[in-house]
Amino acid sequence: MIEKLGESNLQKIETAEVGLAGAGGLGSNCALNLVRVGFKNLTIVDFDIVALSNLDRQFYFADQIGIKKTEALKINLLRINPYLNLKMIDRKIEKTNIAELFYDCAIVVECFDRAEYKSMLAAELLPLGKFIVSASGLGGIGHSDDIKIHKIKSNFIIVGDLKSDIAHAPALSPRVNIAAAKQADVVLEFVISRRNKLNRHLKNADF
Repeated sequence: MIEKLGESNLQKIETAEVGLAGAGGLGSNCALNLVRVGFKNLTIVDFDIVALSNLDRQFYFADQIGIKKTEALKINLLRINPYLNLKMIDRKIEKTNIAELFYDCAIVVECFDRAEYKSMLAAELLPLGKFIVSASGLGGIGHSDDIKIHKIKSNFIIVGDLKSDIAHAPALSPRVNIAAAKQADVVLEFVISRRNKLNRHLKNADF
């Protein structure tokens, strides 16, 4: 990774604190992409267990069915890099606890299925100055070039086509993984190019 990214960039990546709100299709696949490019400090919050229906698109395996997603994902990520600093939290994310759960994270990746939770995360964390990478519109088959990166604010990015609701279009591995990989790539680009600016902003934020 030093040869690919340079020593100073890898140091930025290895010291960055990144939170993932959810460990399903987006969260589990975004996490594996972050780990593969050198991120070590991840806070991952989810309260669900691995189900058979998850295996078509999430980073889990058949022998992990019935295990807490936080436990299973920790095992899988440590198989990629055994030297990770993972904070796996088995809790449901709510308006009342979200700021506390991601207190240490300058960057938070939104990986929810439901629109109301997506809105809640943005409403609670954007005012704190955190860099938020959300997702909207990744269901269906084909038209994968429609999954784009949308800059809403300087610290708020949405990945997706902004129209395909998984309630009406199936959440399948190809488009889910494309969106998750793009979320990870947005985080990578931000950490390498703009992390110092964010850190200065967070020091002045009222938590």
